[in-house]
Amino acid sequence: MSFASVYPHYVAKAERKGRTKAEVDEIIRWLTGYDQAGLEAVLADGRDFEAFFADAPAMNPARGEIRGVICGVRVEEIEEPLMREIRYLDKLVDELAKGKAMEKILRSG
Repeated sequence: MSFASVYPHYVAKAERKGRTKAEVDEIIRWLTGYDQAGLEAVLADGRDFEAFFADAPAMNPARGEIRGVICGVRVEEIEEPLMREIRYLDKLVDELAKGKAMEKILRSG
C-alpha cells in the first residue's frame, strides 16, 4: 500500500476535528526527518510504507516515547518494526485529531 494512498485519510481525520494539513505534515516531518519538499516527493512518487520509512532521512529517536493504544493494540508492544512505525504515525495523527497540543504530540513539552 502506498503512503500517498493513506495520507489523505490522515489529513481528513485531522481536518474533521479542526486541525490542519500543515499540522499533519509537521508531525510526519518530526517523525521521519523528511523536509517538506521530500515529503511532497514521496507523495508524488507513490512509494509504499516500507520504502517511505526505510528512506526516511532521520527517524526521530523520541518516537520511542509514543505510548498508548491504537486499533486496540499498545504501540509500544508491537514487535514487527514496520508495523510499529506505521502505528507510531497513526497514534500521532490520532492525538492531533483529539485536540492535543503540538508540543505534547511532538514530545517536546
